[in-house]
Amino acid sequence: MSSPESTPSSTLPFGRLTTAMITPFRPDGSLDLDAAQKVAKYLVDGGNDALVLNGTTGEAPTTSDQEKVQLIEAVREALDGSAKIVAGVGTNDTAHTIECAKQAEAAGADGLLVVTPYYNKPPQDGLRAHFTAVADATGLPNMLYDIPGRAGVEIKSETLIALAEHPRIVAVKDAKGDIAGTTKVLANTDLFYYCGADELNLASLAIGAVGIASVVAHVASREYRQLIDAVVAGDLATAQEIDRRLVPAVETIMTKTQGAIMVKAALKLAGVIEHATLRLPLVEATAEQVDWLTTDLKTAGLIA
Repeated sequence: MSSPESTPSSTLPFGRLTTAMITPFRPDGSLDLDAAQKVAKYLVDGGNDALVLNGTTGEAPTTSDQEKVQLIEAVREALDGSAKIVAGVGTNDTAHTIECAKQAEAAGADGLLVVTPYYNKPPQDGLRAHFTAVADATGLPNMLYDIPGRAGVEIKSETLIALAEHPRIVAVKDAKGDIAGTTKVLANTDLFYYCGADELNLASLAIGAVGIASVVAHVASREYRQLIDAVVAGDLATAQEIDRRLVPAVETIMTKTQGAIMVKAALKLAGVIEHATLRLPLVEATAEQVDWLTTDLKTAGLIA
């Protein structure tokens, strides 16, 4: 029932522009909290209303629970209230997810990103029970993360409509690519939708998403801020121009290899981070991939 044009930004739980932030590591693979604070401030200076920490792009599968808490605390200190922190807490174990949710709340997170349990492929009844138990566990607003390409199971529209009755389930990060299904949920709930697939940002905003939860925004925050503002203002032509100009960047970051790999390489090219270190099983971009990235970011007007 919400739409970008009719929803005041002040009523949105996580603003309009959010970035699924990387987790920087030193060359030895240890957590680099100083670099994390620098990246967080860089993104907020670029127009982000919120940052998603400890998501897939943040390499959450390879960071410990303690490291996740340290990252939240460090970014919270750096931002000092200038943007909200949404903490990824989802696992494929409900008890562990609840534990992570409580730790994130204690560390100062403003909201929770809860991904569909992956690998064990629960039925829809199991998803409802899982998301409800997590939402019951803290006082924070929850953003459900629907990404069947990674999780192996979707959150069906009927399940989302049922879960929307929970007072703390307020938003969806939508990386399913089902425009018709999203429209159905928007027509039957007050859930706030954030596009979680950069290639569909404009399309999602056009059907009523209130914002985006982006990976490419690591190097295109200002452009995505302008795109969102254009949609809210009803200026479709400007939004289309920005969206089309960013196509090379979206393609190179999201399709040439894994997204976190290319985003770290892009941030190193942009001079935001010193090291593009990842934890295995992810590996740094190859020289050829960095060449593609450099060419495409220049074509998109994102680096000189």
